[in-house]
Amino acid sequence: MEEHKDILTDTFGRKHTYLRISLTEQCNLRCTYCMPQEGLPQLPKSHLMQADEIFGISKIFVEEGVTRVRLTGGEPLVRKDFPQILEKLATLPVTLSITTNGIAIHRHFDLLKTHGVHTINLSLDTLDSDKFKKITFRNYFQEVYENIFRLLDDGFRVKINVVLMKGVNDNEIVPFIDLTRKYPLIVRFIEFMPFDGNRWNREKTVTYQEILSKVHEEFGTDKTVRLEDAPHDTTRNFKIDGYEGQFGIIGTVTNPFCDTCNRIRLTANGKLKNCLFSDGESDLLTLYRKGEDIRQLIKATITKKKAMRAGLSTPEQFNDPEMHVKNRSMIRIGG
Repeated sequence: MEEHKDILTDTFGRKHTYLRISLTEQCNLRCTYCMPQEGLPQLPKSHLMQADEIFGISKIFVEEGVTRVRLTGGEPLVRKDFPQILEKLATLPVTLSITTNGIAIHRHFDLLKTHGVHTINLSLDTLDSDKFKKITFRNYFQEVYENIFRLLDDGFRVKINVVLMKGVNDNEIVPFIDLTRKYPLIVRFIEFMPFDGNRWNREKTVTYQEILSKVHEEFGTDKTVRLEDAPHDTTRNFKIDGYEGQFGIIGTVTNPFCDTCNRIRLTANGKLKNCLFSDGESDLLTLYRKGEDIRQLIKATITKKKAMRAGLSTPEQFNDPEMHVKNRSMIRIGG
């Protein structure tokens, strides 16, 4: 076992204690920044991790030092065996959380509470029902919006993830922050990021500084309070003085947090990605199904992790759409 020692620490000294697991590539929305407009062919069920495999692979990561597990998708709640997956993972000594589009979350409150899931990341990019339909190609705004307040009333900690895009929803920064006036919500504005098929270009990104400037213009610099960020936090956190909730900015494009990154991703078909922007993957599932030890492959994958954004360290590299076409689309990576 000596050769596998400390397999989650990379060559830059970053220990990866946070595992994000995509349960499925399927989703009941069709958000343009996540899924290619032409759609994606559905993977055969046999290519996806089954419930016992998700548990078995996760258990190995936990034994090696993972302390947090987030379940993502696609939309994780569309899996019919989601209750079984959650029940199994809840036996591990980890903090569990979930990222969801919020459409069906109300059906799972008791299940989530029973298995210790207290934090819900809910994706919502607009407070306008017509715009919601344009972004998602579906008409579920009312269900999602109402579920935010159902979650709060039921005692969950709710984070709303807002991907900002110029000319689409960049005029909704203030309305989203206004939600935190009376409610203990955490609104997180995310810079629009490049992935295969989402037709990204740098001009669509609403930058960290542009978001903050808008906040200062509306609320004043003296009332915009900078909060202390948690260790390894991807979000730069703020609140408006006197407001119940808070907001943050995830500036992956213009204000990256790579030096403190502790995240790794497991795709729905069992591939390990050491960085969100990496086009390299390691097939853990095939090895696991053969009954072989996956630790050495995990270690090799972590060791290959670059210092910044999978080697896209300069603005010129990162801003070039051609540099991202070999990566998966966001829905095939997991949120």
